[in-house]
Amino acid sequence: MICGTSGGATLATFGGAAVARAAAPRVRPPISESWRRSWEAGVDTAVEAAPLVYDRDVLGDARSAHPLAPHLPMLRGLLRNAADETEHLMVITDAAGHALWTEGPAKVRRLADRVGLTDGFCWSEGSIGTNGIGTALASGRPEYVYSAEHVARVLHNWSCAGAPIIDPDSGQIIGCIDVSATVDALHPATVALVAVAARLAEARLENDMHRRDDQLRERSQRHLRALHGAPGVLVTATGRIVAGDPADWHGHRLPAPVPGGEIELPDGRLAIAEPAGEAFLVRPSGLPGPEGGADGPPPARQRRPLLTLALLGTDQPYALLDGRRIPLTLRHAEILALLAVNPRGLTGDRLALHLYGDEGNPVTIRAEIHRLRSQLGDVLRAKPYRLECEVDADLLAVRRLLDDGDALTAVRLCRGELLPRSDAPGVRAERDELAVRMRSLILDRGGVGVLWDYVQTEPGRADHEALERLDVVLPPGDPRRATVTSRLRIREF
Repeated sequence: MICGTSGGATLATFGGAAVARAAAPRVRPPISESWRRSWEAGVDTAVEAAPLVYDRDVLGDARSAHPLAPHLPMLRGLLRNAADETEHLMVITDAAGHALWTEGPAKVRRLADRVGLTDGFCWSEGSIGTNGIGTALASGRPEYVYSAEHVARVLHNWSCAGAPIIDPDSGQIIGCIDVSATVDALHPATVALVAVAARLAEARLENDMHRRDDQLRERSQRHLRALHGAPGVLVTATGRIVAGDPADWHGHRLPAPVPGGEIELPDGRLAIAEPAGEAFLVRPSGLPGPEGGADGPPPARQRRPLLTLALLGTDQPYALLDGRRIPLTLRHAEILALLAVNPRGLTGDRLALHLYGDEGNPVTIRAEIHRLRSQLGDVLRAKPYRLECEVDADLLAVRRLLDDGDALTAVRLCRGELLPRSDAPGVRAERDELAVRMRSLILDRGGVGVLWDYVQTEPGRADHEALERLDVVLPPGDPRRATVTSRLRIREF
């Protein structure tokens, strides 16, 4: 792409074709940067409309899954009061520039329909070039695009102002709010309006995040108490520190934790991230276990032990008993998984059936329970077999998230199948149920980010329907398309 001026008119060359731009002494830097990105994406100046990415049956799911859905009335009210309802079109998109909601007067909507500025169409830079939505998403800041600053000639009668919306939890852009109108109807100050609307939406999202954090701390504080004073912090699946010692680390963002993996703390030390229900317990490496706390563990009568299980997506399951790591054999992990999802306990006959099928023998179960009790102590009781302690597990956390309809957090925590090497009938049944529930929620309510996270998991890597959905909704030029296309081709052979 080449930019220059001729007789006061700015010129841009896309693929050798010179295109006259708005008369101006020079091109604004945000626009020249956007032109370059559009050229690199192969956008044709003769493109007639944005592409359709969501049919009506898919659009409803995409809307309901998007975190801005609950805040739509606030955004509508703000823009109605500040913008001219007779001439302006409001557009709200997801992070990929897919228009989820559009509102405006009939006359403007008819004009917008001709260029695809309506629900279900993609307005990324890679799809239709420089525009208020795609350019704001690409730059990460509010943008104003006037008339011939658009790459596509069909948009030269339009002007638009867009502002990205950032999720305070993940720190990622999740959408854009845009006001568009014909050239003579949109004032450049509109960019300040959409910027304010975006900040208000982020404030609402932050309030929601703080409420979730309070609930997470309430459910997960027991993991910190089990450390008996040893240092450790609770970290969300997105990497935010929400509780623990030292307190001045609260609010810091770490890399997204991986179960059992090392992570660098704010002071530079390395730490281990252990699953702790819906959060991660992160403790500095090389320090003594919780039993090394200055005050020692409290008397047993004052508290129930806490057993935490890591069972998803691992060939090396383990338990944490009051923070003390205990490696588990596959059989012992199967027993604990079954007791975790059956808190009232199982008789020897039922446990044998779940582990071995119709040929199961309660005598064999007694021998396994004896060996497991040597590791766990009195927290494992008999008649019926049950866990007499507080129990948390990645499996239980994902089940709770699925009950709440929280597909995004469930995918982040569920990094694989339940005990993938297990052939125990009861474990297979639980594994299949979890996979079906997860997949159903993702396909029904998951946006682009959730779908992409899902196909990175072992169950989702070869999920043809999820890959096809991504193939439809990912914008042209998105680097993730290559992975999706490759996996779909493999499925064809």
